[in-house]
Amino acid sequence: MTEAEKREVPPGTGQDRRSFITRLSCWWMGLGLVAGYGYFASMIVQFVFPARQSSIKSWQFVAVANSLKQGDSLTFVSPAGEKAVISCVGTKGAKEDFIALSSVCPHLGCQVHWEANHNRYVCPCHHGAFDQQGIGTEGPPKAASQSLPQFSLKIEGGLLYIKAGTQSLV
Repeated sequence: MTEAEKREVPPGTGQDRRSFITRLSCWWMGLGLVAGYGYFASMIVQFVFPARQSSIKSWQFVAVANSLKQGDSLTFVSPAGEKAVISCVGTKGAKEDFIALSSVCPHLGCQVHWEANHNRYVCPCHHGAFDQQGIGTEGPPKAASQSLPQFSLKIEGGLLYIKAGTQSLV
């Protein structure tokens, strides 16, 4: 037997270079598919069960208190993404003259806005309405006894502050 015949590996034993490369590429493709489907499954889980962001509540400056007149309102978005509409309902310039309510309708999450001429908050999606205190008075919010969540306000040194969420850096 010659030296070349001794080194030759019989076909079909899986020891030649071509079959090794074929098996290796099949394993890599299989691992790639498993990783891809696993990542896709984790995206679905995050969509179906979103994690609640931990936010720390702190006092944040909104406006100079006497710059808002009765019937005025302004929108506020906290660093954590909480949306609020702050309305002036009195004339004294005291904390009781202002109200801060979530500007997200509890029915479908649409943006509500203040209508001073009707003294109400209105959701344009399904004609829902809320009174000055955020209690549902018309449409689906009234039918479901839903109201707008309220934010705490304070006036300090003539400045209006809201207690809303901030994102933690850790």
